[in-house]
Amino acid sequence: MNKKNVRPILAITMGDAAGCGPEVIAKALTNARIYDACRPLVFGDAKRMELAAKIVKSPLTIKSLSNVKEGSYQHGVIDVLDFANIPADLPFGKVDRRAGHAAFTYIEAAIEHSINNNVAAIVTAPINKEALHKGGHLFPGHTEILAELSHTKDYAMMLVGDVLRVIHVTTHVSMRQAADLIKKDRVLRVIRLAHRTLHQLGLEQPRIAVAGFNAHAGENGLFGREDIDEIVPAVLAAQQEGINATGPIPPDTVFFRAVCRKEFDIVVVMYHDQGHIPVKLLGFDNGINVTVGLPFVRTSVDHGTAFDIAGQGVADESSMIAALNFASHLAKGTQK
Repeated sequence: MNKKNVRPILAITMGDAAGCGPEVIAKALTNARIYDACRPLVFGDAKRMELAAKIVKSPLTIKSLSNVKEGSYQHGVIDVLDFANIPADLPFGKVDRRAGHAAFTYIEAAIEHSINNNVAAIVTAPINKEALHKGGHLFPGHTEILAELSHTKDYAMMLVGDVLRVIHVTTHVSMRQAADLIKKDRVLRVIRLAHRTLHQLGLEQPRIAVAGFNAHAGENGLFGREDIDEIVPAVLAAQQEGINATGPIPPDTVFFRAVCRKEFDIVVVMYHDQGHIPVKLLGFDNGINVTVGLPFVRTSVDHGTAFDIAGQGVADESSMIAALNFASHLAKGTQK
């Protein structure tokens, strides 16, 4: 049988149990079309998922599993690889080290199952960084956990919205640090990752825009040397490899050209907010996060734990549905 015709198993990490993760998962999995594309498996706490299903008034049954092979993977049942590590009285909307540690264990297990080919992709619900740190895991976020535990050095964060894709040269660092990290080799690696990922999605020759870092892309060095000394050489090197890359393009016009004029399929951005702001502005509920360069597929919702509304059943599941669909598509594209 052609593996591309088999529904891939997706490991859905439950995220911080005090946040909206369990609820958006429960809501998303009421959509029968998800099961047409994949076999979803929640890595989390079955009792917490039962509570979440009750809160969102989901008719689905929660099935507690001890291993991947026990799953039914049919609509009407949410299969949960049950770690049973969330106390029943854990409050919603509050930072709690127990939730932070539990969230880490789900990610850790999902990575192990991915590397061992028990699951085809990882889809992550949001974690709270403060709770993660209080739980003893000092990582800036999901991306760094996934990279370190999979021993990956060459990776990048890509955000995907309905009308815009961006991929980051730097992410969770200060602006001062970002300036120091924008180097030719790093920019070139991210351009290559963008090219490779979009090729997996079916684009034979992706059109890649590379955003400048400084105002007016540095104005030939007048407003800073990063663009002319680091970004220009990276773009030229990519072009020599046959990659259709253009830049550096001034940051105040690159997104107009990508979205309104449709000149580009993705924008390589230099720092966190340069990419996050336009993607969230153009589609806050539908954006997803993809970590590229890992030895497995990983997608995520592009929103936080929403502590202010957690436990109320009102969190929007659109980003989770988009993340599941995108992971299914990517997983099938990488299967042989």
